[in-house]
Order: sequence, then C-alpha cells, then structure tokens
Amino acid sequence: MAGSGSERVAVELCKGINGLDKVVLRGPRGSSAEVYLYGGHVTSWRNDHGEELLFVSSKAIFKPPKAIRGGIPICFPQFGSHGSLEQHGFARNKFWSIDTDPPPFPTNSKSFIDLILKPSEEDTQKWPYSYEFRLRVALGPGGDLMLTSRVRNTNADGKPFTFAFAYHTYFSVSDISGVESMG
Repeated sequence: MAGSGSERVAVELCKGINGLDKVVLRGPRGSSAEVYLYGGHVTSWRNDHGEELLFVSSKAIFKPPKAIRGGIPICFPQFGSHGSLEQHGFARNKFWSIDTDPPPFPTNSKSFIDLILKPSEEDTQKWPYSYEFRLRVALGPGGDLMLTSRVRNTNADGKPFTFAFAYHTYFSVSDISGVESMG
C-alpha cells in the first residue's frame, strides 16, 4: 500500500495504541480518519487543515475489554444501560473484521473501509440472535466523514429481533459557549 513520491495512500492498515490494529483513511486534500478494528471505533477525523474534529479522552484506555472513551463508539444491540447487556451493548467492546466481501454499495470515495461484526458464542449466550453488522467508514473527496451501517438478521429460523443502535459521537469543541444543539 505504500506510494512513491507525492502519491498518498488512501487506506492503510497499521498498528495503533497498544498495538491494536487500525485503519487510516486519507483524503485527497489532507483530511484523514482513523478507525480501530477494536469496537469498529472511529478515533480521529481531521479536516483538510489538520484540525481534529473528534474528542477522545486523555484517559481513554486502548486495551480490551474496556471501551475506548470518545470518538465515535458503535452502540449495539442496545443504547443505554436498561437491558441485560453491558452499557451501550457489546459491539464497542468487540474486535471487528475487515469485510472482504461487502455487498455492493456505491461510493464516490477512494478512501473507505468495510468492517463486519458477527456474534461470538459468548455474545449469543447474552443476546441469543444471529446477525451480521456491516459498517462502512468513508472519507469523502471534500473531507466529509460518512458512516453507513447495515444489520442483517441471520437467524436460521428467520426469527425477528429488535435492537437499538447509535453512533455515540464526541465532537471536539474549542468554545462551548458557541455551541447550539438543535433537535
């Protein structure tokens, strides 16, 4: 994946904090994003000027089984702590795989990664359903960050299930007094 001269590599698999695998996406004008396979977790998104747009706590522990604090955690199959599962579900505490056979999905980006999460035996003891959770993280030509999730029911009997899901995004804010939340 290495380029020569001024050529930039759009997608690079490398080691991150504590040796965890991560993927670095690079846009044509200098934007970038980092995605850890642990949690399918976006930990950095920089604009074309190199400014960090996400907040990751200085107290974040990049060591399983603790979830990474900040960035964009994937909350699935529950959001909150009102079920029998750990807070915000288990997806943010699992190792995702690079999806080598993703379904067709049009993109105008050369800088994207497809990840997949399937249940482990331990997961099905806590939450007895079979699924495939696919996540595409893409960095657009203008530096915009796009996350697309697809959850597919793979229960052998086709038995339906319900779930909750969230991108629990932590934005970096330089001046909180200038922030307005609209719903």
